[in-house]
Amino acid sequence: MISLLDEAAGAAALTAAAGALYSLLLAAVALTSVLSRSAARRRDARETLRILVWRRGPGAE
Repeated sequence: MISLLDEAAGAAALTAAAGALYSLLLAAVALTSVLSRSAARRRDARETLRILVWRRGPGAE
């Protein structure tokens, strides 16, 4: 029988892995938006980045 503590540890590991993958994705898109030679590709990467880090609440666009 799996204990609640084991379940929580598994969930925490999965959450950490998802957060790391999302951070890598954001870094790749941010680098593309800065380093791309094509102005259209930079603009598209900036739009994608804006969508990925979209937030709600006070001060949000």
